[in-house]
Amino acid sequence: MAATFIPPILGQCISEAIVPDVKTTINLFGMHLRKVSGEWDYPVHTHPQYEINYVLEGEQLFIVNDRHYIQQAGALMFLQPGASHASKSGNGKPFTYFCLHFDIDDRMFLSLLSRLDSVLFGANSNVVQQLRPALNKVIEMSSQLAEHSAAKLTERMRLQSAVFELFGQLWEALSAEADLHSAVSYEKVQLAHQIRNKLQGLIYQQFKQDAAALNQHYGIDDIAAELGISVSHCNRVFRQVFEISPRVFLSSEMLHEAKVLLNDPQMSISQISAILGYRDISHFSRQFKRWYGASPSEYRRSNEEKNITAAAMDEKKS
Repeated sequence: MAATFIPPILGQCISEAIVPDVKTTINLFGMHLRKVSGEWDYPVHTHPQYEINYVLEGEQLFIVNDRHYIQQAGALMFLQPGASHASKSGNGKPFTYFCLHFDIDDRMFLSLLSRLDSVLFGANSNVVQQLRPALNKVIEMSSQLAEHSAAKLTERMRLQSAVFELFGQLWEALSAEADLHSAVSYEKVQLAHQIRNKLQGLIYQQFKQDAAALNQHYGIDDIAAELGISVSHCNRVFRQVFEISPRVFLSSEMLHEAKVLLNDPQMSISQISAILGYRDISHFSRQFKRWYGASPSEYRRSNEEKNITAAAMDEKKS
């Protein structure tokens, strides 16, 4: 199974440390290292991804939403999706730059990026100094990979590892730059992250409940009490950061786990219902239909039909 696991029987585990699920996906587009002449001129354009643009040698003139920025060697431009921008040599001489476009599905990271007002980070800025080692590593590895069209899987995986290291540094660097006086401060983002971790923990505790524990209620009220905040503050902070309520987030996580289990044909719906902590199969079926718009059996049947269709298409291609 892709994400869900069935924990050991209650009472057999001596100690345990649950790590919150890691579901972050980073997609990279058009990553390139380019040296251009002094006459080079990239016209005005937009794209739906974030952009990191780093000058290694020379000078670049960047125009972002009609504002002009001179990007010296070692400086970095960070562009939000949809920003109108163009670029050319800043002094009529050749220059070398590295560029990558990306999107990311981590709500916490997106919240941080949305609070970032800065566009240009100078070579001596804290952001660039913190990013430079990881950025240089990605530039070197991507350059080597581009030279070998038949790159080995290990080389591509190493590049991906370097990219995740870069984004880890990006998170730390931009956190310090984000406007702490905005509606969503860094402290609120951290608190929302704590709430999310506890909500994910709720799901795993649900897996481990026995019949006697099913009637015990533990939810958002208890999480708020543990964190020393009111329920209304808990809901407000979580919604500000993730743009959904804690209850909706919990429902979406439970739906994800249910779908993963339903994708395993060896498990009956009754077994899945029990694993997810429902009193009976009818209760699970009603809840799943409320979330997804179809019953568990309808979802499973539709998924099986998709798999058969995909297999038939693959067979035709071969």
